[in-house]
Formats: sequence, structure tokens, C-alpha cells
Amino acid sequence: MPFVIGEACIDTMDRSCMEECPVDCIYEGGRKLYINPAECIDCGACELACPVEAITVDRKADPEFKQDALRFFTEVLPGRDEPVGNPGGAAKIEAIGVDTTMIAEY
Repeated sequence: MPFVIGEACIDTMDRSCMEECPVDCIYEGGRKLYINPAECIDCGACELACPVEAITVDRKADPEFKQDALRFFTEVLPGRDEPVGNPGGAAKIEAIGVDTTMIAEY
């Protein structure tokens, strides 16, 4: 997992990072954005674009947010029938519109 979007993104979701991502690996939840670790190419464009400094390299990320980022893609989110998985880019699907339990209860 190259980069993690942390607490500063909750209820902000500026989306500048999404515009800069060359591989479209940033997905939109209900209150926060999430980087798909299997699709990210570790270029760092998202980190530089984030105006609230919510994105950090995984080794410096809050462990709770790091695990939560994985859950967003691997677990069935509320109101969905299956995990988000690795669709091959956020533009291929609509905004997810829901968050993990951790973020929903934040």
C-alpha cells in the first residue's frame, strides 16, 4: 500500500488528488476518499495535490487508517452486495457513496 488518505479528508473530500492521479485509483466514499492499494503506482502526485495534507506514505500513516483503507476495498460495505475490489479505475464505476464502519462512525 503506497499511500493512505487520513483523517483530514473526512468531510472535506477536495478531490484535487483524484484529478492528479494518472491511474484513477482514488475512490469516493460518503465522507472520505480512498486509494486502492492494488491500483496505485506509487507516483506521489496525489500527495502533492492534497490541499489539506491528508495523504501520506503508508509507512508514516496512522495504522487505523491504513487498515481501514484495505477494508474499503476488501469488505462488503453497508448497502452493497459485494466488496469494491479492484475495478481497474474509479471512472469505471460510480462514486461508492458509503464508507467503512470506522469512517461512518467517526
